[in-house]
Amino acid sequence: MATTKIKKNKEVAVVDDSKKAKTHPLIIGPRITEKAALGAEKGVYTFNVADNANKSEIKKAIKLIYGLMPERVAIVQIKEKTVVRRGKKGTKKGGKKAVVYMKKGDKIAFV
Repeated sequence: MATTKIKKNKEVAVVDDSKKAKTHPLIIGPRITEKAALGAEKGVYTFNVADNANKSEIKKAIKLIYGLMPERVAIVQIKEKTVVRRGKKGTKKGGKKAVVYMKKGDKIAFV
């Protein structure tokens, strides 16, 4: 649906609501990796999610953002990893990822 704003000088500016990206606090963003890209061809999408997210909340969030109901959701905890760069030790932050299985024919387009 488009909303219309009327200014004082009678010019009309149309704002298209469909172009605004919908977001949800549980879904941080898509996980862009080679493995995730191969899965996306088969209808399996991977997202970085908040640490307090659970399967039912992720299903609702995907339906709200993309308008498609997932068949099932798998959640994987990502451990922190120690790395050495230029002789200095550091850590890579862990987190949580969700693997979302869509019905056959349903596609999610990442813009």
